[in-house]
Amino acid sequence: QVTFVESGGGLVQPGGSLRLSCEAHNDIFGTGIMGWYRQAPGKQRELVAIITSSGNTNYGDSVKGRFTISRDNGENTVDLQMNNLKPEDTAVYYCYKLKTGRAYWGQGTQVTVSS
Repeated sequence: QVTFVESGGGLVQPGGSLRLSCEAHNDIFGTGIMGWYRQAPGKQRELVAIITSSGNTNYGDSVKGRFTISRDNGENTVDLQMNNLKPEDTAVYYCYKLKTGRAYWGQGTQVTVSS
């Protein structure tokens, strides 16, 4: 069972930046797809960004050009740098891993963008 330690959420003003970090445990380093999804109140969980073990990335349309995902296979971590944050980015952000056809989820970290 893969587990995660997520950090970096919090309250930030519009236009500000935050960096989320996620470390996977009980896992084989450098395997599978890792990334972040988010869920706002009353909405479905949606893709933020994912990254393969070789570094290929995919971003949700609403975050392209503002967020950057990175991965350290040696540390089994995935980070999300979020810039120019908007109130509509407010959500619980979940670390994610997909390997051998199974999805694993973190417990989530709250990001609130408000003045």
